[in-house]
Amino acid sequence: MDKRIILKAFRQNKLAVICAVLLLFIIIVSLLASLSPYDPDAMNVQERLEGMSGKHWFGTDDLGRDTLTRALYGGRVSLMVGFAAMIVAVIFGTLIGTVSGYAGGKVDIVCMRIVDVFLSVPSLLCIIVVYAFMPQNMVTLIFMLAFFSWTKVARVVRAQTLTLKERDFVLAAKALGVKDRTIIWKHIIPNLMPQIIVAGSLSIANAILDESALSFLGYGVQLPQASWGSMLQTAQQYILYNPVMAVVPGVMILLTVLCFNILGDILQQILDPKLVK
Repeated sequence: MDKRIILKAFRQNKLAVICAVLLLFIIIVSLLASLSPYDPDAMNVQERLEGMSGKHWFGTDDLGRDTLTRALYGGRVSLMVGFAAMIVAVIFGTLIGTVSGYAGGKVDIVCMRIVDVFLSVPSLLCIIVVYAFMPQNMVTLIFMLAFFSWTKVARVVRAQTLTLKERDFVLAAKALGVKDRTIIWKHIIPNLMPQIIVAGSLSIANAILDESALSFLGYGVQLPQASWGSMLQTAQQYILYNPVMAVVPGVMILLTVLCFNILGDILQQILDPKLVK
């Protein structure tokens, strides 16, 4: 599908443009969080639990830290975890899905049974159990999230690979004696890019939600480092006294995840020729 057609269809969808602009704004302000005059970890007990004011637009938390500044720095962490986990999950899921769908037979059966096992277990519970016995750092968190999210990508890729391997251009490549790995790399995967892009956008949203849930439970990003989930964990004790502490990170999670999910659905409609009118 021509890039110009995709961009034109994207621009004509007002909801897609709004979500893209909103996501871009959240990413930019998170990256520019260092321009804030406040240190996200600097405590000032004299200003603890202050309400919204000209000095602190969204008030302060229980240790006198600026809520907006911590939300921006937390956005860096949550978005970085989401994008990194998505990249690992998409790469691994794409490789497993293409090999499984293209090879078929016993290879496909074994790969899909492994996928079924991963899908049948509660991922958050398993992550908590495994995370308790491993170094609690960002790298571990990213790989744990990717470890339990690649299966969804693999299923989507495998289903499309089963269709693509029967197309004429693949059969012609086989007839010419092209090696299987070359067919997968140069013919199958490039034609899977629309599905991979959609699966990746949805994986980011799921990774951000999972990271926020884990941090809220105390198993994700560790305090005093800010993330949206850890901010919610702190805010639950003061929800009746200073609800803004919970509203700010909660709204950031809601908007980010909602925009990624909406963009994923819209991209699927634009990139899938069967759905394009």
